[in-house]
Amino acid sequence: MSKLAVLAEIGAPTSSNGRAWGLRRSDLEGLGAVGARLEDRRVVLVTGHEAAVPTVAVALAGVVAAAGAATALVECDVERPRLAADLGLAAEPGLHEYLRWEATPADVVQPLALAGSAATVEPAALACVVAGRPGGSARALLGLGSFRHMTTKLRAAYGLVVLLGPPLEGAAGALDAAAAVADCSIAALVERPSRRVAKANREALSRLQVPPLGAVVVNAGTPDE
Repeated sequence: MSKLAVLAEIGAPTSSNGRAWGLRRSDLEGLGAVGARLEDRRVVLVTGHEAAVPTVAVALAGVVAAAGAATALVECDVERPRLAADLGLAAEPGLHEYLRWEATPADVVQPLALAGSAATVEPAALACVVAGRPGGSARALLGLGSFRHMTTKLRAAYGLVVLLGPPLEGAAGALDAAAAVADCSIAALVERPSRRVAKANREALSRLQVPPLGAVVVNAGTPDE
């Protein structure tokens, strides 16, 4: 088993308080290269370190949408919702409510406007589905046929679907259920891994039965001048 390749290193968002969420120029370039490597993979699962997963998932989805591709971001970590607070979106209804047939697709899809000078074309809208109300039954929820049906519909409607998954450790069967609908996975890490840690992460991802593309490392970094 070879080690997990590091695809990009990015800084933490310049702000993540529901009012602003920004990336540095170097981050955009690195994630743009990751997006290009996805090729025909339409659904990508982001998992890994709990603190890094939301940053990588939001950043990747935002960069692809800024390049003009219709993109959807779905928060699958229903036990630890945070996307709504991070992006200033309504916390409910979300994925939890949709999977329990308490909400329709129109109720749960929230468009996120993108702004900034990095987009070289007219940016596409980023469609976000937050986790909804917290629930302790992520494995059961993501194992429902309604989750597979939703992902199939999103795959047909968007150029890329980014699943903000549960963390790599301690997610029980919830992560397996999310991986079952994905074309590949990306590990979100908080520091560049040693050879041993990288190999361990790759082995953990490989057990999900979805091909691991590589890792994106999130660190504090230094803002561009």
